[in-house]
Amino acid sequence: MTIAKDSRLNPTHISLYMALFNIWNINRFPEDFIIIRDEIMKLSKIGSKSTYHRCLKQLDAWKYIRYIPSHNSFKGSRVSLFIFGTTSKQPLDSAVPNQVQPLVPYINNKKQNQNLLKRELPSNEEKVIVFFLENDWPKIEGQKFYAHYSAIGWRIGGKIKMMDWHASAKSWMLKVEELQLKQTPLPQSQNKDNLKTTKSKNYCEPL
Repeated sequence: MTIAKDSRLNPTHISLYMALFNIWNINRFPEDFIIIRDEIMKLSKIGSKSTYHRCLKQLDAWKYIRYIPSHNSFKGSRVSLFIFGTTSKQPLDSAVPNQVQPLVPYINNKKQNQNLLKRELPSNEEKVIVFFLENDWPKIEGQKFYAHYSAIGWRIGGKIKMMDWHASAKSWMLKVEELQLKQTPLPQSQNKDNLKTTKSKNYCEPL
């Protein structure tokens, strides 16, 4: 059954699917990817959480997507999208385009290899948040990282152009952990009162 002939689908399903496809496209068509409910609802113009979850589960039940819900507030749910054929032949089962023509032709292999050594800067906040969630860090830290480096033009120390934002994000995480350790108060000694001294001492008093 084609999408045009599937009477079960309504505009909300289509809007939700297009939002998921957009995230899939941004992440270069991985096998699966993390979704954040608030971001997907905003992108698909869905205002009700119940409508969002209902349509998501229906798209999964109808084999348009594969939905893997998460019950961990620090880890988003995961979604896989399928490759649908445009011919009467058997459709592909895989969620990753393995045996199809690359979307971007390799015009200059040497230049392409050089670019592979560098990670492109994140095109939006969503990619940064997903990376932080995948490394078990809360969403707010990803937002802080993106806001900070966006404000200074993605330059380390405001001078050096960032070459690998994943490495910089890892460094950010380590610095946050180090700062948290420094802010943790040390346990106070039980014998601290015995070490107190005073500058004003009366030497006339008997020992």
